[in-house]
Amino acid sequence: MIFLQNIAPAALPDSVPSVKEELGMLKSMPVDEFINAVVSGLVKLAINLAIAIVVFYVGRFIINRLHRLLTSIFIRRRIDQSLGTFLLSLVRMLLYFILIVTVIGILGIETSSFIAIFASAGVAIGMALSGTLQNFAGGVLILLIKPYRVGDYIETQGYAGTVKEIQIFHTIINTFDNKSLILPNGALSTGNISNWNREDYRRVDWPVSISYGDSVDTAREAILEILRSDSRIVKQYVEDARIERAARVEEQAAEDGSIPPEVKRPGWFRRLFKKKVRPAVIWNDPAIDPKIIAKLPKVDRSPSIVVNELADSSVNLKARAWVHRDDYWSVFYRINERIYTELPASGVSFPFPQMDVHLDRSAAGDNRAEAQSK
Repeated sequence: MIFLQNIAPAALPDSVPSVKEELGMLKSMPVDEFINAVVSGLVKLAINLAIAIVVFYVGRFIINRLHRLLTSIFIRRRIDQSLGTFLLSLVRMLLYFILIVTVIGILGIETSSFIAIFASAGVAIGMALSGTLQNFAGGVLILLIKPYRVGDYIETQGYAGTVKEIQIFHTIINTFDNKSLILPNGALSTGNISNWNREDYRRVDWPVSISYGDSVDTAREAILEILRSDSRIVKQYVEDARIERAARVEEQAAEDGSIPPEVKRPGWFRRLFKKKVRPAVIWNDPAIDPKIIAKLPKVDRSPSIVVNELADSSVNLKARAWVHRDDYWSVFYRINERIYTELPASGVSFPFPQMDVHLDRSAAGDNRAEAQSK
């Protein structure tokens, strides 16, 4: 209002010309001026269109380069793959939206009105696509709470598979037979999820049935000998097995050349003094840091054999051992085979289902006598 008061009244038009008045002005305009106005307008439009095209392609090139740069930064900083994929897709969408608004402004379209229309359209679309927004919110919650990550094997909503991607609206998992399942994030963020990779070590159970009369102690010692002879099974403490496994992985990786035997933590102070830090595998997984493990209480995870059930035809034992999650199924199948082939050598037999039938001879004799009298 202050700005308008400083302008002379003669500088302000009395009224805005209507459409009819503008058409009348065009009719009264000479042909040469009309052609010049049309040509100048087309030239200006062509120039703006050319600039907009150049800006669009240059902006797209910059967005792609920025996407690659962020990807390399995330890889160097070892950002979680789930969070990195989500952030990259979100940043890409925002940058393309800014680019489109800029191109529209170059073409001469009022961007403020365009943004207002986009905002009102966004409200209408948001009300119509409430489920999609729920999936978006679910994706954000999954990335913040992290009930699972890329590479984890999960079971949810009647499906099971390895998480391949965590996108903005849905999660993609691959089954054992390599089928891709697309599950909405909204249901995953509020539903029950079984994560098989949450812990690095798991317990394996083997049911073993022996015949009545066989020695339980003999069967126990034979099965324990089979379990102890497998190097993948934890001998006593999971913490010690975790450190030993990390050392083996480091040695193998150093021999293969897949990762350097030692890495440097990001930071100018360590780079300045060239201080060596812990191995790469331990750096990737702080849970296997020896300093942290030394402060934790150790729990005995030695293999054990217990009498689980006295069944009708057998004495059911249960063998228990702890293994790394990557070795779970291979150890399970291998020990199953060894128990079947090696346990009978110790004098223990596997029973078959059996039923004892007792015949009452006196009742049978009475029936025969009654039949003969008839």
